[in-house]
Parts: sequence; structure tokens; C-alpha cells
Amino acid sequence: MTAADGPRVGDDDLDGVVAAPGNHKVLFENDDVRVLETTIVAGEITPLHTHLAPTVLYVLSGSHFIRRDEHGGTMFDTRADPAFVLPRVQFAASTPSHTIENTGDDDLVVIGVELKGPRAG
Repeated sequence: MTAADGPRVGDDDLDGVVAAPGNHKVLFENDDVRVLETTIVAGEITPLHTHLAPTVLYVLSGSHFIRRDEHGGTMFDTRADPAFVLPRVQFAASTPSHTIENTGDDDLVVIGVELKGPRAG
């Protein structure tokens, strides 16, 4: 499989914008990128969804959270490390099916720039 054959934005029914529209707002989209604002309010659990495209994430407001897979298994729990600080900028190559539970006191707000075309390189 080449990069051009890899997952693209919106390829599956669990795409974040489709499966969890209450949490994902498209701010901008063209042939190259889709920019999303993701908001998960304190105490909320998102519906099961994916992010298959490589994405640069910029955290506007952080909070503790638990990411769980489609079976409810914990993929990542920020509370496991008391010194954990959510990085302001990060990169995710792809995020398979998951839910996010905001376990903190603040809303979790992230801007994501999803790359739609084949990866350069």
C-alpha cells in the first residue's frame, strides 16, 4: 500500500465529523486539509469515532481524559501520571476507533489539521 492508497479524511462511517458531530466542527476544508475544532465538555463521553488521516493537533484548552477502544478497553488515561501535562502541539498519524471521556474539570478543546492528500516524503 502506498501513501496515496492509505486512509483519507471521511473514508469510514466512524469519521469523527460523521459519528460524533456534537464534538467535531469543520472550520475549513479544501482538497489538501480539513481543519476541525473538537470540543469535549467536562464529564462528557464522545460517541465511538475515528481519525484516520495524519493530523497536527493544537490544544486550546486541556483537561484529563480517558481514551477507550471500541471494546471499552483503556488506550490512554492521562490520570495515570500525576505530572502529566497535555502537550500544546502534537502529531497523530492515525487514531483508530475510540471514545474520549473528559474526566477533568475543564473543557477539552483541540484544533486539528487533517492532511487529506498523500504524504510528502
